[in-house]
Amino acid sequence: MISKKKIVNDPIHGFIDIPDGLVYSLLEHPWMQRLRNIKQLGLSYLVYPGACHSRLGHALGAMHLMKEAIMSLRSKKHEITHEEMEAALCAILLHDIGHGPFSHTLEYTIVEKVHHEQLSLLFMKQLNVLLGGRLDMAIAIFEGNYKKKFLHQLVSGQLDVDRLDYLLRDSFFSGVAEGMIGVERIIKMLDVVNDELVVEAKGIYSIEKFLISRRMMYWQVYLHKTVISADRLLLEILSRARTLVRAGHALFASPAFTYFLKESPTLHHFESDEALQLFALLDDSDIDCAIKVWTQHDDKILAAYSKMLIQRRLPKIEIRDVPFEKEEKPDTRYIIWDGAISNKGYESGAEKIKIYAHGGDIRDIYEVSDMLGTQAFSSETIKYYQCKIINNI
Repeated sequence: MISKKKIVNDPIHGFIDIPDGLVYSLLEHPWMQRLRNIKQLGLSYLVYPGACHSRLGHALGAMHLMKEAIMSLRSKKHEITHEEMEAALCAILLHDIGHGPFSHTLEYTIVEKVHHEQLSLLFMKQLNVLLGGRLDMAIAIFEGNYKKKFLHQLVSGQLDVDRLDYLLRDSFFSGVAEGMIGVERIIKMLDVVNDELVVEAKGIYSIEKFLISRRMMYWQVYLHKTVISADRLLLEILSRARTLVRAGHALFASPAFTYFLKESPTLHHFESDEALQLFALLDDSDIDCAIKVWTQHDDKILAAYSKMLIQRRLPKIEIRDVPFEKEEKPDTRYIIWDGAISNKGYESGAEKIKIYAHGGDIRDIYEVSDMLGTQAFSSETIKYYQCKIINNI
């Protein structure tokens, strides 16, 4: 038989091997291929023109780093079977399959009160039925129920391969150099003690750089003020569209998009399969095409907002350290939207990043690092924004 093994040339990691068998079959599935048409960074391309990379590229990159991490742990005499490695690769490959159009930008808008990880799990369970239970171990790893807990930490944790890939990838495509981290060294410094993922003591500075880079990437890319302005405008467009559709107005949209404008499906609806199948038909093109058509809609508000986004005439935005005061008599010349954003360098209350000294001492990096004891990393930073557009609608 001819092997179906493939090699992908990735701009971040070079050549990535796609293993034959289960991993290859998952990658070819339409639900995975859908991620080609979902931007990793939502509307960030309006600020950083190169930031048009897809969720699929990130999934492949994270899978590559998972393989590298497992190979490194195996070299340190940790037993990880072929079946466990395949399951871990499947878990990380599918970890973002539940993302909707424009990724985090529309996280709770197209689908209210349902997180993308919940949808990813439902997709994995559906695929598992189709594959006759071959994803049982992958799902256990994804949920943190597998006996080797460190495999779940590689999929989801404060030092998982997901974060390692997206920092490098988003830095490269945005052109923001602060996200460039020493991924290869971090992976080489990983070890397992008492079934927990740890970092060798000599790798502490690489971890500090990783945490600093992540914090800076949030302020410079993910929470850039113009990105926040664009995101808020998109949310208001969809809010207006939903209001019109539910009031009985005709609105151009794909059948799948129309369903989510009309309905507010809960997690229970997705578990019954119909909503999940419709969600699997959505990607960025549904939203892009609809908004382009809406620029000509009879509703002046929807048309004006849509034109602003298409033509990149974004609301003016101001960010402060304290909340904006509410005006007793709002100036009717403006439309004003308020909100808040937050950033935290290290989640000291969550699952720890643990530093392992050769003497056997294991300590939280928060305790070992002088840098992480500073105010910037020991507490959450909250900032407040106000978007304002001239009300000439």
